[in-house]
Amino acid sequence: MSLGSHITELRRKHQALSEEVERAVRSPGFSDLELAQLKKQKLRLKEEINRLEMV
Repeated sequence: MSLGSHITELRRKHQALSEEVERAVRSPGFSDLELAQLKKQKLRLKEEINRLEMV
């Protein structure tokens, strides 16, 4: 897998997590802990994307 395609895949995963976070925020049954975990995953992906783009 090339670096560009890897970054593209990470962006796709980041977008999917963004959508999941949005659904979770609107869902009354979603726990704060689960929401925090999703946001942490999203942040880790964003940091990885930024790190790889600097290469």
